[in-house]
Amino acid sequence: MDAGTDRGSRAGRLLRQYPLVALTSLMILATVLLPQFGLEEPVRLLASVYAAAVVLVRSVSMIRTLRKGRWGIDLLALMAVASTVAVGEYLAALVVILMLASGEGLEDFAHGRAVRELRSLLDRAPRFAHREMAGPVLDDVPVDAVVRGDVLVVRPSELVPVDGELLSDSATLDESSLTGESLPVERHRGELLLSGSVNGEAAIRMRATATAADSQYSRIIALVEEASASRAPVVRLADRYAVPFTVLALAMAGTAWLLSGDPVRFAQVLVVATPCPLLIAAPVAFLAGTSQAARKGIIIKNTSTLEQLARARTAVFDKTGTLTSGRPVLDRVELASGPGQGNGEGSAAGRLLQLAASAEQFSSHVLASSVIEAAAARNLRLLPVAQATEHATQGVEAVCGGERVVVGKAGLVGAAASGFRAAALQSGQLAVYVAVNGAYAGALIMKDPLRADAMDTLATLHRLGIRHTMLLTGDAHATAAHIAREAGIRHVKAECLPADKVSEVAAIAERPVLMVGDGVNDAPVLAAADVGVAMGAKGATAASESADVVVMLDDLSKVALAVAIGKRTLAVALTSIWTGIGASIALMAVAMTGYIPAVTGALLQELVDLATIVNGLRALHGADRLPGMTSSPAGATSGEAEYM
Repeated sequence: MDAGTDRGSRAGRLLRQYPLVALTSLMILATVLLPQFGLEEPVRLLASVYAAAVVLVRSVSMIRTLRKGRWGIDLLALMAVASTVAVGEYLAALVVILMLASGEGLEDFAHGRAVRELRSLLDRAPRFAHREMAGPVLDDVPVDAVVRGDVLVVRPSELVPVDGELLSDSATLDESSLTGESLPVERHRGELLLSGSVNGEAAIRMRATATAADSQYSRIIALVEEASASRAPVVRLADRYAVPFTVLALAMAGTAWLLSGDPVRFAQVLVVATPCPLLIAAPVAFLAGTSQAARKGIIIKNTSTLEQLARARTAVFDKTGTLTSGRPVLDRVELASGPGQGNGEGSAAGRLLQLAASAEQFSSHVLASSVIEAAAARNLRLLPVAQATEHATQGVEAVCGGERVVVGKAGLVGAAASGFRAAALQSGQLAVYVAVNGAYAGALIMKDPLRADAMDTLATLHRLGIRHTMLLTGDAHATAAHIAREAGIRHVKAECLPADKVSEVAAIAERPVLMVGDGVNDAPVLAAADVGVAMGAKGATAASESADVVVMLDDLSKVALAVAIGKRTLAVALTSIWTGIGASIALMAVAMTGYIPAVTGALLQELVDLATIVNGLRALHGADRLPGMTSSPAGATSGEAEYM
């Protein structure tokens, strides 16, 4: 397709998507050009009929809105159109219609752009299952076709398609997106597997105990839909100024008519009072704000979210994958002989880590990559491996640098070595045990640490107006309290199911509430919060789809940046609105004297609109200048976290 054809195709799509803008633009063009050919009267009639038809159609939806008790700025716009048509100022009527349609089109365009950006996220929802048939044959079927009793095979790194009973001896699963538990979970024969959890590095067999519709993943989706339906709609920013501005404009127009005795004076005042600045100021600023956010890897899915971000007073965080990285890292090396000095290649701890990482090259265990990365971070070279044997889900045995090394769980290492003893673990920690040449050598203590930028992000949010913070997680109390203390969050609610999270957020008094999460289990509470923010770089579709904001990068500081963009955008929008209102009031005062004809008033109003648009575009820049970052937590004191 050549460039001309492509441009034509885009123009056609725009015409189909925004027909009122296109038709009104054509009517204005005809109104300007056709009178040059002696067709002024037909054009006047056509434009008046068109404007009257728009008023009639829009009045129906406006009446429905008024019946619900919501006043909108559309009322003044339609009155301005009707009055200008009544006194024959049809060009001014068309200009008002164009501004009305353009403002709505900008809002719709901003929403559509956000949706298109969001589609680039990875879709995690289970879609297919491998069902066992006669013999070793597997039949790939849609997940909706699975029935209770079907025997399924889940391959390495695949999602568990439905809830079911484990038939294999054991399995290692990542359930972090469902339960919030960041460390791998071990399941044994007969235990329940949850749909949406991620299988480890070994294929497993399971028997379906529920259909897709009755499984954990679908129940969470149902909670999302319920929470979304219960959330109150946000009133458009411009609508909040509709009633006082409408009353003032009608009072001034009526006074001008009464004093002059000329009904044209009424229309002249309403033409310059047309709420074009109100109709277009917020959409232009909000479109600029969403564009700036998208450039920085933040997808804001609707324009009203920017205002909610700007006014947010409470920030609630999930733990795993949000405040923490969601990926286990080495906390310390615990030697069997007691504390060692250093962890470099020449130290005992460094030697133990080097041997363990060398053996883990041949392990499919989910922690193997974390051990190897820990060795690389300490510049420990991996030793040549002469022989390696993996014990599925238990660990690996290998000959590294001439020494026989066993790395893995307590059961495997304890059976292969003398002097074994279990490591003393704190909440949120996991041990990888190591034996060398038949003797217990020590353990690698792994944990899911607080993100490096978590404390600075919380401090920045505090300076941006967030007064209250809370940790809401499915993790155990001890683990949650430990992370909360490190982050400086005082309020903690642990061991929460998805429905519990929704209830906790609903009970918060300081609103609007900003909720940040990343897993499937966070999807309902993201939908229920005033603003749901999904860490979508590696998060689940359920979370991303239910959230108002999706952070495309694995960067918690983007949450603070989203709030800053919201504040900047709202400030720009309000400046545009008040500038437009002030200019309109000044023009109305002059129009009351009769010195501004309707067409001249329409042209002057266009200058006000232009100033409004130019000012609104300032929201494209400036919000990335965040308040200075500090290392101290925001709005929190040190000490124990308190449970709510």
